[in-house]
Amino acid sequence: MVVKKKTPKVEAVVLDDAKLERLQNSLAAEGDDTARELAQELLACLASTDPVQQIQLIKKAGDVLEGIPKPDDNRSSSPLLLASVEALCVMFMSVESKNPLKRAAASALRSVPEWLQEKAAVCLSECLSGGLSSLGLEHYTRLTDTITACLDGVPIGEKGVQILQTEVLHFFHKALCEYLHQNRSLSGQHVAQAQLMHSCLGAVKASMLVLQRTQELLVTMLKTMTPECPLQLALSGLMSCYTQILTDEEFVQSVQSTAGMAVVLLIRCVMQSEEDVAKEVTGLLQCRQQQQHGPGSVSPSWLRESCVGLYDSGRPAALVLFLCHGALAMLSWRGRSPGTQAEALLLSVPHAILELDSSVKESSTAMVVARMLTLWSATALDILQGPTRPPAVLCSAVRGDAPLPSRLLEHVYAHWEHPLDGVRHQTRSLFRNLLLLHQASSATVGEDGRPDDSSSPLTADPYIAHLTRGLLALEWHMRGKYGSLSCLVELLGAGYLLALEPGLPASLLGLMGDQTLAPYASELLERLFVSHKAQLSGGQAGETTSGEAEGVEGWMEEWHRTWVRPLLVVLCKARLDQTTYILDYFLPRLLRCNPASLGHMVQALQEGPPAATGSSGSRGAVGALMTCLRAARAQGVLKPTEDALWGGLVPLPLLRHGLLHKHDQVRMDTLGLVCESHRSTETISPQEVDLIQHFLPSNLNTQSPGVRQQTVSLIKKLLCRLKDSAQLLQKRASQDKDPQQKLTDQHTLQSYKEFLSWFCETLFGSLAVGVSFSTSLTALHLLTLVAEHFSFSTGPDGFALGECVSEVHADAVLYCTANNFLEVKQLASCLLRKLPMKVVRLEDPARLSSLLEAALALSTSTRPFDSVSAAHLLNLLAHQPCLRPALVLSAQHQGFQLQPPQPGETQASEQASTTLEKNTLTLIKFLLECLKAEVTQAEQSLLQAAAAYPLYGRAHCITAALQQLDTGSLVLAGEWRALVPELISVCYRMSDVVSPVVQSSSPEGLIPMDTDAVEASAGLQRILQEIQPRDTNDFFNDSRQLDTHAEETHTAEGPVQEKTKGSCGEAYRVTAQMVLVCCWRTMKEVSMLLGELCQSLPLHTHTKQGLITEEQVEGVGQYFREQLLQSRHRGAFELAYVGFVRLTDMLCRSGSKTLQQLPAHWLREVLAEVRTSDPSSKLCATRRSAGIPFYIQALLSSEPKSSSCSLLKMTMKELTALAMPTKGVATDSSTVPQVHALNILRALYRDTRLGENIVPFVAEGLQAAVLGFTSPIWAVRNSSTLLFSTLITRIFGVKKGKDEHSKKNRMTGREFFTRFPALYPFLLIQLEEAASSVDSDSGQVKLHPSLFLLLLVLGRLYPSPMDGSTSPLGLAAFMPFIIRCGCSAVYRTREMAARALVPFVLLTQIPATVQDLLEQLPLQPGTRTQQNHIHGTLLQVLFLLRSYQADSLKPQLGADITHTLHQRLWLASRRNPCLVTRAVCLDLLGCVCSPDSGFQDDAQLQSLHNDIISLLLTSELAMTPGSHGDDPRCSLSVPGFVQYLQSLARLASSVCLTPGVTIKDPQSSQLFRCLLQCPYYEVRELALEAQLKMMMMKAEEEEEAEGNKDRALTFDPYTQTLCRMVMEETHLPCLAKVLQVLSILPVSSLLSLSDVHPMPPEPLLPLLQHILSLAQDNTHSVDLYCASLKMASGLVNHLIENTSQELQASAVASLGLWVALVRQGCAEDQPTEVKLITAHVLTETTACLLTNHSLPLGITHTLALWQSLFTLLQDEEQEVRDRASHCICNTPQDQLRALQPDVAVGAVCPPVALRLGLALLCRLLPVWGQVGTGTATLLDWLLGDCTLDAASQDSGQVDEEFLFEKGDLNLWAEPLQWARLLHQHLSVLAQTAVPGAASIPTVEMHRLEERAQAQARASEQALGALPALPQFSAALEHARLAVQRERAALALGVLKTLQGHAASS
Repeated sequence: MVVKKKTPKVEAVVLDDAKLERLQNSLAAEGDDTARELAQELLACLASTDPVQQIQLIKKAGDVLEGIPKPDDNRSSSPLLLASVEALCVMFMSVESKNPLKRAAASALRSVPEWLQEKAAVCLSECLSGGLSSLGLEHYTRLTDTITACLDGVPIGEKGVQILQTEVLHFFHKALCEYLHQNRSLSGQHVAQAQLMHSCLGAVKASMLVLQRTQELLVTMLKTMTPECPLQLALSGLMSCYTQILTDEEFVQSVQSTAGMAVVLLIRCVMQSEEDVAKEVTGLLQCRQQQQHGPGSVSPSWLRESCVGLYDSGRPAALVLFLCHGALAMLSWRGRSPGTQAEALLLSVPHAILELDSSVKESSTAMVVARMLTLWSATALDILQGPTRPPAVLCSAVRGDAPLPSRLLEHVYAHWEHPLDGVRHQTRSLFRNLLLLHQASSATVGEDGRPDDSSSPLTADPYIAHLTRGLLALEWHMRGKYGSLSCLVELLGAGYLLALEPGLPASLLGLMGDQTLAPYASELLERLFVSHKAQLSGGQAGETTSGEAEGVEGWMEEWHRTWVRPLLVVLCKARLDQTTYILDYFLPRLLRCNPASLGHMVQALQEGPPAATGSSGSRGAVGALMTCLRAARAQGVLKPTEDALWGGLVPLPLLRHGLLHKHDQVRMDTLGLVCESHRSTETISPQEVDLIQHFLPSNLNTQSPGVRQQTVSLIKKLLCRLKDSAQLLQKRASQDKDPQQKLTDQHTLQSYKEFLSWFCETLFGSLAVGVSFSTSLTALHLLTLVAEHFSFSTGPDGFALGECVSEVHADAVLYCTANNFLEVKQLASCLLRKLPMKVVRLEDPARLSSLLEAALALSTSTRPFDSVSAAHLLNLLAHQPCLRPALVLSAQHQGFQLQPPQPGETQASEQASTTLEKNTLTLIKFLLECLKAEVTQAEQSLLQAAAAYPLYGRAHCITAALQQLDTGSLVLAGEWRALVPELISVCYRMSDVVSPVVQSSSPEGLIPMDTDAVEASAGLQRILQEIQPRDTNDFFNDSRQLDTHAEETHTAEGPVQEKTKGSCGEAYRVTAQMVLVCCWRTMKEVSMLLGELCQSLPLHTHTKQGLITEEQVEGVGQYFREQLLQSRHRGAFELAYVGFVRLTDMLCRSGSKTLQQLPAHWLREVLAEVRTSDPSSKLCATRRSAGIPFYIQALLSSEPKSSSCSLLKMTMKELTALAMPTKGVATDSSTVPQVHALNILRALYRDTRLGENIVPFVAEGLQAAVLGFTSPIWAVRNSSTLLFSTLITRIFGVKKGKDEHSKKNRMTGREFFTRFPALYPFLLIQLEEAASSVDSDSGQVKLHPSLFLLLLVLGRLYPSPMDGSTSPLGLAAFMPFIIRCGCSAVYRTREMAARALVPFVLLTQIPATVQDLLEQLPLQPGTRTQQNHIHGTLLQVLFLLRSYQADSLKPQLGADITHTLHQRLWLASRRNPCLVTRAVCLDLLGCVCSPDSGFQDDAQLQSLHNDIISLLLTSELAMTPGSHGDDPRCSLSVPGFVQYLQSLARLASSVCLTPGVTIKDPQSSQLFRCLLQCPYYEVRELALEAQLKMMMMKAEEEEEAEGNKDRALTFDPYTQTLCRMVMEETHLPCLAKVLQVLSILPVSSLLSLSDVHPMPPEPLLPLLQHILSLAQDNTHSVDLYCASLKMASGLVNHLIENTSQELQASAVASLGLWVALVRQGCAEDQPTEVKLITAHVLTETTACLLTNHSLPLGITHTLALWQSLFTLLQDEEQEVRDRASHCICNTPQDQLRALQPDVAVGAVCPPVALRLGLALLCRLLPVWGQVGTGTATLLDWLLGDCTLDAASQDSGQVDEEFLFEKGDLNLWAEPLQWARLLHQHLSVLAQTAVPGAASIPTVEMHRLEERAQAQARASEQALGALPALPQFSAALEHARLAVQRERAALALGVLKTLQGHAASS
């Protein structure tokens, strides 16, 4: 977004009368001609009141002044000339600093001749002196700006300030003292505080500027200065003020940082010697003051006394930072060699900063630390790279292996993941500077003091090599790694990194799918390939120049092989979501670097296969090609040509296919290729227009919001380009140019007009009845773009697009305002105002009245979204002048008088803004009167209000009407001011009506006892009685008939339901849902309306006329306070919170001092209530403190972020103190405040608006959460749990992946404890205490309350390879305690301890740690064996080995671990009595035996494998079902037995099935059969899962190899077992997996089981029938149903393909049953998995069944399958539609080419697949000879399946009783578009049918005709029965009936054509 620069305000010079008269008299004196001319200009300037004219006159005066010659004699200057100079000085002093007049006067003063400057300076100093001595505090800021302007390049101004040096410095002392005094009294006034800080900053900067510009004079005066002289007092006062600013933490950091520079500057000005200055500043940094009379004392005593506060030991810690900044910025470092003291100061600066670094809490301070360290490194680098010889001490101190750079690198590693971008940027700059410092300090210094270039290269430096390898070994999720590697690339070149890590490009490309890492990875990639290209081309250029072309081709090929080819592989094979950011970040940079690579990309992709290579979710070669071309087109690499589109680089059929591709992103890339251009005025070619017309109709109905946004954005670029190119063509056509060119331009403009007309008509036509949400949204977005860029005008200018807008189109847009989706309403309302008024027809009084009545009816609807429609309609009508009479008439009909505002001018001349204001005022008055009457009725009966006139609709319309007004420029202020109290009063009444419901703890079943009987009135008791729940839930399910006349008859059980008519003859049906909606929505609208009133209306004060008073605002605040602090239910206070936030924002920005202090006052009040916990307090004490956290959150979030955040600091300090557990026994007086404090803290930590300001309090919050778990009170523990969860998210960020334990969700220990240093000792002490209580030797279960929390936190930390061994915050101290927690008697504790141990062990330390843990296990069973210890140790080893296997950089493990584990193999055998430890040991063995275990394949490992096989064969798996005997351990009731069996099964499956581990002997087959035949289904299920996974992997490998289709023989022995399991398996999940395995195997393998060869397919019928019966009987089991259907489909395919003769009756019946199951799987109510498998079945059988010319299933079943396919192509789930669209890929290509010869063959999107499928079916009907039957079936589809009456009744019931019930509604399908598509193809069939050839029978024709006529009559009658304007009042019903009517009309049209065709034949 481009932000328009704010234009400075120009104001005229205004002087007081006395000064003006004096200046005019002095300018009227006599003088020479030049002086008189100058005086006349200035007199005219003083007399003028136009500021622009004054500027021009001052400029003229400056020109005259510059040309005044010096007098020849020694006469003094004329009085007139001096008077003119004085006038300029007075004007210069009298205007504000931002006024352009100030700059004009300063420019004129710069023109004063040199000979006159001394007198002019005296004159200016006199004016300035008068201002300094006479003006008060309110003028200090202007005086400060004036002094600054004097020193801004104005010579006489600088001289004038030097004349008044002491006086000016005294003024700044006085100003700063005033500011310091004011700051103490402005607490809570954020606006005033911000203004004060700005003024203070200006004063400090200006004083520094004076000291710098008058330094020479100051030095001279200091030499002759006497004690207690004015100058000394001024300087001493300034130093004292600077000191107070630095020591006062209420000042913002920008002021303090400037004050730190001012302190150093003042010391430098007072003390002459640079060494003395450095020594004094060093003392300041070290807080060491020199003795006043000692030998080291060099500073004056007055200076030391004035800054004594800087030496105080209790000074703020951040003060050192500001002094360091001053030392680096104010002392001279560049271009000279520092002395001893200066060098000592320079080296002490980073140490002082780093000492502070460990205690930094605020992110803003961390930013200052990072900036200071970067500034220091840049300063040191300037010294080393300067012209003088670098100092040896500094060189040795900054070399890479020195202690200081090591500490600085630790700072880099701790902060390169900081949440603030600025800190990360500074950290990267520091790392770069450290590399350069190492390079500069390591270079050999020559005799001239300069580095010797002949020294060894940096790439050979061992320090750099070690650093680079360490960085490359880091995890890629660490963002700081990328910037550091970029610095190394810049310094060393890409070749150095590629030599160390050849796979670096592929690794970085693999990271481009992660949104958080893609920007960093792409930046590093750019650095790499740019550097690599420079290295390759530079190396080639350095060689011989012969064969230059071959040389360029050689290095270019290597560059392409390194960077381009990996990119193309990723684009073709990776999933679309993984390549999105490649297009955004990487590809454009690559093409900018080397545009010639585009040709290589296009050639490589077009030579590849046209189909998708890779997974089904990849974009394939076509998509990759479009992606590359789009990026090249946007970057200007692909340029247009005259002869062909982009030089014919890509054929048009391929582009058309890309626009219809099945993948959304491929379509978007192709559209971007067409729409985007590097030049905005590029002419749009006819081919591009054709492509857009090809794209648009099929892509309007897009369900993905991202795709819709991209479509709108790209079409917008095209429209902008069309507009710009049209303007260029029109401009060129208007000039006299070549006639042929002019004719061509006119033809292009005409084509533009035709395209825009087609574009608009297509979009308007898409807004038909029953249009989907996505189509209407896209169409309205695009039409709005057309209106913004071209307008729908009907005049001769432009394209006259208004001519293509008809009344039907305007009505379609108008009816979109009744859409249920808010965004559609908004777009339609906006578009209606831009359409021609003659087609919208709102000026017609009758039409306006009908729309007004519809809107008013909608405003009282019981459906919440109707009130939004009403608001949009009313806002639309508010712009019409004839609205007020219509409102008056409507008011008369409702029985009250409405007085609209009287027009002050004729209606014809009334301005649009005035019309809007008067209409809005009248409308609000009308709604307010209606609302008052309805509130009165609601006070009598809330049930009646909920059923007939819910209050929220009217209130929402009032709020919406106010929002479209510019309340700052209202004309009828008096009437508005009188209206505001009425609005507020009605809001309070509405709240009182519904509060008993929403403030109840159970609003669905409110009971009267929940309220205070003393405070309740009789009316309230009536409401409570009405909504009292019954003894059953019928009250919430059944409707109640409410009589609006008679009183209800009450019995002991409650009111009696009576069915009587209301006052209007209607009976109200009311449910509990209506009551709840009425109450909740009313509370919401009350909050929104009150918030809108306070936020938008101008405030009325004693100095300013406004519309809302301070008392009213404060009353609204009290209302919100009561709602938030006393409500019990979340809905109530959440709705009040929204309005209260708007109120608090207004309070802080208001000009009222009283209102500005309200948030602080309210905050202190509520904190006092929380702290005291008085029993009489009305604070709601629920488990989450109800609305109290929301209340405090709103108050604190309103505090400006740029302030000192004093309220936040005060609140957090008090809350953390309350949240900590108290000593002694917990009581209510301590528990309730603690619970409130914990809940409030949770809300504050979650509030993103507090930003980084909340981070300094995270450590205290985490301590409170952990300690809260030790409380015996459940409420405290509950709140602590919620707080702990919030803090984990706040510290580690939101979950960045599905893996909870991924390193993306974790942090290095160094970074964690650097950011929160207080947590290191706390967590260590708590863990030590918890670990001491987990020992299970005593046999007692001891669980420390906080242990789980500690392990959860520690489990998210991990050590970095960059950590040093001496790190003070290392993680090694935690490891012994975590290992000890593995001995706990609690299973979960042992598991969490094992998981927490993993991140604490570095990859290189894992082997040694595993070896140590294994050696702790016993070698044989013993009596003292502790199974808890064994289990915990085994878990730790298992988790460590799994993490080790997941690392790609792991070295091989040695045989020691294998040997140690082999010795303890008894733990996995029956010698170990504990089944749980036995199971874990088996899992550990499976981990060791896996292919990626990392162990060396030696004899020891082979021996272990053999023993494992023997162990498994002797285990329970190999036993027969009855061989367990009476062994009590072999029972499911034994704890751990199932876990043990599963571990056995996993290990056995791994041994039998994993390639590379399988032992080639019969034992493996025997073992796996045992698994399949095991009596325990858990074992069978795991075995089948393993086999299924292995077979799917092999199938994918075979598919990629495009070769051998034969399945592996390894599974042949198991096939017979699997077939037997199909018949015998009783466990449904196992049976489903058996079928999934068999469906992967070829059917031929099932036939090969028989002994008969060759085998006919009929024997498969029993299997097919059994599987079909399984599917029929187990529809409740989704997995089994899907597996059965898939398996059966494979058998059906095989049966059809291998049967040459007519099928048997049983086979036909089975096929019919299969077809019925397929149709059943397409139903709307089926789960997504079922519909997906059905779509897969249909696509797999397309060639065999759907498009087979022999029609194997017969016409009826085939058409049923086609109908199922079309149903799935219109399913609401996008995944289902995409799967069904794959049928096009399985259709014969010759048939597709016949349908669309101009489009390349390939996968298409669902709308295109639907269109092509229907066209293909209609082409196949004549081939089958079934045109008559097919036409009749298609006519049935056209008429639809639903019954009109049933649907009407159902929809009415849903609308009336269930307000939010969606029903069977498909939001994507468009039934009318489907009907029109059917009609289009039926018309073609009817016209092309051969007479008498397979025509529709007469009886069938009559049936269809009768059905169509009946449907037409019924829909017409139902439409006639709807109320007026049913598009608003009954939108869904009207749409359904209109679709039914058009379906019938289309069917009758086709039947008429058929009858006419039959008659003619």
